[in-house]
Amino acid sequence: MSATLLLARHGQTVWHAENRYAGVSEVPLTDEGRDQARRLGRWAARTPIDAIWTSTVSRAIVTAEPAAMALNLVPQREYDLRECDFGVMEGRTLAEFASEQPEAAAAFTADPVAHPFPAAEDPRVAALRGAAALRRIAREHDGARVLVVAHNTLLRLVLCELLSLPLRNYRRTFPALRNTAVSEIRLGHDLGHDECALLSLNVPCG
Repeated sequence: MSATLLLARHGQTVWHAENRYAGVSEVPLTDEGRDQARRLGRWAARTPIDAIWTSTVSRAIVTAEPAAMALNLVPQREYDLRECDFGVMEGRTLAEFASEQPEAAAAFTADPVAHPFPAAEDPRVAALRGAAALRRIAREHDGARVLVVAHNTLLRLVLCELLSLPLRNYRRTFPALRNTAVSEIRLGHDLGHDECALLSLNVPCG
């Protein structure tokens, strides 16, 4: 039993253009972000894809729309694929935080899992919920190829979780997933054990 999941980060938003943490905030795409979504749609039109899933956050939903139209598919939404809640950092940059709380910013940079932002979601919890969501999707679409549109930090944490890599190193292991770039994994379940293979990482869609 296995499925191929094509993991894509949503298009650029007005906050990401300034490197601000968006998290669970509803932030619209920029003109560039909408163009990235259209490029993802054109890529999807020439790629074997059997289903589309997105997070419940609008920027992921909007990014998936051109692909859904090109493939004549109705995207399904999964709440557990939402981005991490960044607490006090929603709408702020790391530089702004460091200017106000340099010790906390330094601790986050050294180990973002042990020292998350104040009032933020525990990254370990986010990694587990996101990984569980992808496992559910893979089991529902055994043998299929599924486009999953989600979020930068959530996907990096999930990749570490599925590949048995240290969560604390997610920012160094996966410095960033580019907007609408695609990472391909094969997620299987055999004899009661989940298996994940990383087939490609951060590949531009066009």
